[in-house]
Amino acid sequence: MATIQPFGGKRPDIHESAFLAAGSVVTGDVKIGKDTSIWYNAVIRGDVAPTVIGERTSIQDNSTLHQSPGKPLIIEDEVIVGHNAVLHSCVVRRGAMVGMGALVLDGAEIGEGAMVGAGALVPPGKKVAPRTLVVGSPAKPLREVNEADEADMRRIVREYVEKGRFYKKQAELEQK
Repeated sequence: MATIQPFGGKRPDIHESAFLAAGSVVTGDVKIGKDTSIWYNAVIRGDVAPTVIGERTSIQDNSTLHQSPGKPLIIEDEVIVGHNAVLHSCVVRRGAMVGMGALVLDGAEIGEGAMVGAGALVPPGKKVAPRTLVVGSPAKPLREVNEADEADMRRIVREYVEKGRFYKKQAELEQK
């Protein structure tokens, strides 16, 4: 079962269609949109500033989302956040992907449809252009996102929405 906990008088606002996996933790000033999935052992703490997660977004296993004072974390619609990623007081625009084990730090902005490679470090304040793949530590542009990348990201978004619905339905049946 997921842990959903208020903090400082603020309670998470989670759309009824969202799926929160067992072991996930959501606290404080957090908003989670329609058909979004929060996977096993992901931690989303809204105890410093707001966190807003859009629709059809997947926050995958063991990811950590947090903020610095006065610096919210914004994740738009149809974003993929890979396993073990850390996002801190940044903005991730619509349709972007943050790869497994990547770190995206305060004030960074990941452009629409951009990709952050697995294990990359996006340092504070770095702006990743839309439809750009960045890799490395610190992250540097490698190439433009191509049609195959875009198709794969659309597939991943679709599959995580479907998986979230499946797991949510299974959990509801088990509770009966």
